[in-house]
Amino acid sequence: MTRLAFPAYLDHIGSESARFRAALADCDPTARVPACPDWDAADLLWHLSKVQWFWSRIIAGRPRGPEDLEHPTRPTTYGDLLTSFDASSSGLLAALADADPAEVAWSWAPEQTVGFTFRRQAHEALIHRLDAEQAAGVTSAPLDSALAADGVEECLAVMYGGCPPWGRFTPDGRHVRVDLVDVDRAIWVELGRFHGKDPDTDVVHDEDDLSVVADPGGEPAATVSGTSAQVDAWLWHRSPASEIDLAGDPGAITHLRGILGQAIS
Repeated sequence: MTRLAFPAYLDHIGSESARFRAALADCDPTARVPACPDWDAADLLWHLSKVQWFWSRIIAGRPRGPEDLEHPTRPTTYGDLLTSFDASSSGLLAALADADPAEVAWSWAPEQTVGFTFRRQAHEALIHRLDAEQAAGVTSAPLDSALAADGVEECLAVMYGGCPPWGRFTPDGRHVRVDLVDVDRAIWVELGRFHGKDPDTDVVHDEDDLSVVADPGGEPAATVSGTSAQVDAWLWHRSPASEIDLAGDPGAITHLRGILGQAIS
């Protein structure tokens, strides 16, 4: 298991949000965000402000969903964007500090608990902190290894993997082992295809997919290895593949990178 204690997630939301703000405080508002080329620094600042405001309202209003939320209007000046972020961030921390992680709360994922928001928002703040530092052109502070290791599992299991009740995952028997060398941990994924029709959109899916699984034993078709920070940043397209090691069956590697939306080099 990679999961952290919930107070640790809360601490990371606070510290990563503070680093995010510090990187952007004196940044040129028009500086581009390398991993999100359609965004500048002001857009990034507003994005995380909106995200943290949204989840503070979800937690405060639990178990109600977002249907009746009246979303805030984007401020017109960079200074006001910083002020808005401060309010959103402190509101999220306060809402989570007063909530039991086991309580029911809306989310877009199958997990419908307050704990989902603890975990997801710690990783949201971490990755956007990297964005802020890259946009500002400052040296990134090291990623906490335990949080990054959990980020790898969350990214693979929740963001890329996971099967909604209206779909099915068909494994093809090939496994990829993700080795996090700094924490001596391995995360296994099985490759396959996802099939199903989304009842909300009527979109029919038939596409390559993956699923995080327990150690199946034996040798994997391919391996991904690096430090927790390197692999987490790579999965989120915040660092190049040159920082991690990909080895094994080229077909399995191509399948994995296709799922991740990464160019094959």
